[in-house]
Amino acid sequence: MTDEVGRDPEAVSKFVESFAAQLVEAGMQRMPARVFAALLSSDEGTMTSAELGEQLRISPAAVSGAVRYLTMTHMVSREREPGSRRERYRVHGDQWYEALTNREALIKRWEGALREGVSSLGADTPAGRRMAETLAFFEFVESEIAAMMERWRTHRQQLFGEG
Repeated sequence: MTDEVGRDPEAVSKFVESFAAQLVEAGMQRMPARVFAALLSSDEGTMTSAELGEQLRISPAAVSGAVRYLTMTHMVSREREPGSRRERYRVHGDQWYEALTNREALIKRWEGALREGVSSLGADTPAGRRMAETLAFFEFVESEIAAMMERWRTHRQQLFGEG
């Protein structure tokens, strides 16, 4: 049995569950991982709550909780269907870029807190030195992410011709 574009729905379902399991191993919550994998594997990259519930065999409440998590982490976005109150959930081709870029803002906040920690603890104390090393690590990671993202934009343009 195949779907309208010739794919085996059972094979797609196995992929969704397998990829979701990999995301869970990496630290993502189970239900958001399943919803994300389902959206990522859909040709349109967009599904309604009912479509997600039907495909994954989960309740509307489970879909809602998963989508809330995924929108907070900038991995999916919500869109209203024109002329309807129904929402569609979309995964974008650049969701990994967006997720990492948004992590950059978090790293900046951590850096501010760590600077305060170094100041409060004293840079010459063992705790202050540990805090300073942690701060230096995050500053290094932040600069590497920024450089890597610039290289990714160039690479993506070469591969896909999209800006």
